[in-house]
Amino acid sequence: MNKKLTLKKSLADSSNLNALIIDAIQDIKGKNIIQLDLRSLEDAPADYFIICEGDSSTQVKAISENIGKKIKDKTGQKPYHTEGMEGAKWILVDFFDTVVHVFYPETRSFYEIEELWGDAKITQYENI
Repeated sequence: MNKKLTLKKSLADSSNLNALIIDAIQDIKGKNIIQLDLRSLEDAPADYFIICEGDSSTQVKAISENIGKKIKDKTGQKPYHTEGMEGAKWILVDFFDTVVHVFYPETRSFYEIEELWGDAKITQYENI
């Protein structure tokens, strides 16, 4: 497969994965969902960050679990790494090119991930 075709397939795969992640967050009523496109930033740890929050540690955990379940059911892919499930104040779900941050609101305000990566292209999604 040539490089252009591989790149197009990769971008399509990321778009599909990100859409499924957003859908999984909305299924559990996650709030303040944004996607940061980090591809144009030097030294970015991933191509995309998807950031959202839940109103309780129970909801934060449920959102994270639903993301993993929906992606596995639809694509067969499992997260490379998940951390933060114990305290459920900030759970990170890593799919290599896309990293999902599911926050408790106060924790999100404290770490200000959006401000740290403020040069990224931001896409906001509606609360459902």
